[in-house]
Amino acid sequence: MAGAVIQRLLSSLLVIAGASFLVFFILYLLPGDPVLMMLAGTTFTPEAAANLRHQLGLDQSALQQFLRFAGGLLQGDFGKSLVSDDPVLPKILSQFPATAALTLAGTLIAVVFGIWLGVLSAVHRGGIIDLAARLVSLLGISMPTFWSGILLILIFSVQLNWFPALGSDGWRTLVLPAAALGLVGSGFIVRMVRNSMLEVMNEPFITTLRAKGLPERLVMYRHALRSALIPALTIIGIQIGELLAGAVVIETVFSRQGIGRLLAGAITAKDLPVVQGVIFFTAMVYVAVNLLVDLSYTLIDPRVRRTQ
Repeated sequence: MAGAVIQRLLSSLLVIAGASFLVFFILYLLPGDPVLMMLAGTTFTPEAAANLRHQLGLDQSALQQFLRFAGGLLQGDFGKSLVSDDPVLPKILSQFPATAALTLAGTLIAVVFGIWLGVLSAVHRGGIIDLAARLVSLLGISMPTFWSGILLILIFSVQLNWFPALGSDGWRTLVLPAAALGLVGSGFIVRMVRNSMLEVMNEPFITTLRAKGLPERLVMYRHALRSALIPALTIIGIQIGELLAGAVVIETVFSRQGIGRLLAGAITAKDLPVVQGVIFFTAMVYVAVNLLVDLSYTLIDPRVRRTQ
């Protein structure tokens, strides 16, 4: 068990190192000069631009800039904003609670709704409930996040006036953006849980449990569902990362606070340190979530513990 945990921690560190490399060089290769963006609208001389470029270290080679960037990350220094000159990490940490709340609420809706519909679909295979669940799953997979958000605003805010459409003040402003994320995220979970349940329902141990006279509800929801959750957990871990990325769009649609709006503003202003910091921070959260999902396998399935 301890060896498996150490192995996964080391592989997670490699992923984070690879993410830092990709984040830096993808943004480095983008066209445009950050210094000229900073000085736009002001009167400046080429010498002043060159001095500013030297102060920011942008006149160094790509390798030197990457080593400086990676060294700063190791010390918890994400750099300073080119626009406000404020440290990047505190800006991200101040916005992250709002994004975390939105992602967790969206994940909760996606997991509960997805598992519930997936189990119903498998138990009632071939019936009307199965057809309806698969249609909902297909709709969730096909629906762009921004489209679901706008649709929910039109129905529940503009027409019914049940929830506010914009802002991030109070739980009522969280309902519609979380529902928009959750509905999209539940599509894959419904499909995975349904397929896993159908496979597990044909396993010999399910036949044995039925032969012993256990109630069908107990067989399905205690034994079959527990085994079916192993592959579903993988999808749920991936979906959390997808929902975290989708929060960038949703926060813009609903004018909510969060690292999504911070990232959108930084992209518009070509504030590269903030863009790099937000993407790298998101990658670390994504890796941490998937590490926890991997470790949770051992708690759910005793066969995984015995294998390790």
